[in-house]
Amino acid sequence: MSLDAEHSQPILQSYVGFDSITSQIEKKLLKRGFQFNVMVVGQSGLGKSTLINTIFASHLIDSKGRTQPDALTRQTVEIHSFTETVIENGVKLRLNIVDTPGYGDQVNNENCWEPIIKYIKDQHSSFLRKELTAMRDRFIQDTRIHCCLFFISPTGHSLKPIDIVVLKKLTEVVNVVPVIAKSDSLTIEERIAFKQRIKDEMAFHNIQLYPYESDEDDVQDQALNETIQNLIPFAVVGSEKTIVVDGKTVRGRQNRWGVINVENENHCEFIHLRNFLTRTHLQDLIETTAMIHYESFRSKQLLALKESGQQQQQQQH
Repeated sequence: MSLDAEHSQPILQSYVGFDSITSQIEKKLLKRGFQFNVMVVGQSGLGKSTLINTIFASHLIDSKGRTQPDALTRQTVEIHSFTETVIENGVKLRLNIVDTPGYGDQVNNENCWEPIIKYIKDQHSSFLRKELTAMRDRFIQDTRIHCCLFFISPTGHSLKPIDIVVLKKLTEVVNVVPVIAKSDSLTIEERIAFKQRIKDEMAFHNIQLYPYESDEDDVQDQALNETIQNLIPFAVVGSEKTIVVDGKTVRGRQNRWGVINVENENHCEFIHLRNFLTRTHLQDLIETTAMIHYESFRSKQLLALKESGQQQQQQQH
């Protein structure tokens, strides 16, 4: 063994084998599989179910919107959870999708966000209880929401007051990724102007969106996050239908003016959203949930327990 003069680190003269630890970790993780929990929030009719199905290239959830004139309007926000296991090249992903039908659909939408915030906090609370149990499981099932896709109606004007209130509430407890739904209803010029107005409003109201700045990020991570921040909110189009264009089968929407190819970045930003969620930031979304949002919740709960215990002791004495 000798020392590297520049870094003063020992250099091994023969192969030891600890560099295989990455493959050991990979083998264990592949065997165990991964858990990813996504919540979708937005008014009915914005294509939430369709977009989720398009991102994961599978029919995972059905729409909960009203399709018949005699269908009853929801009086409250409901929480529906769907779990599917998807496998790609030997990698198993347990996907938990949480839908929030009824959000923003009432005449009076006052406090319509409370069931959503409560659900997110309940998952943190459930995880904390399991974590504090004396005989806890070796691997605690993680139901904490890792990502919240917030759907913005493509009005072309600005955010609604309710959107601003709900975004502020959500960003305190979960990683929020805003998307402009059905963006093919806007022209390119309208879309650019609409995105800029949304960015300006979020900056004015100090709404902190994922990805967050971190001292741990290297130059490459910072450049990638900056690209994502410039794209947010993602202007997307979802479609489960396949259409043949120039001899190629693509997923898209066809109308009298032509075809919207959802995977063509000149048509919409769906492919950037999918890459962001699955190929570049999936693990970071999971880690950020644990290290920032859950840790904040956990510390508040434990401090409250400590203060409660101290007050009981004082009353006894």
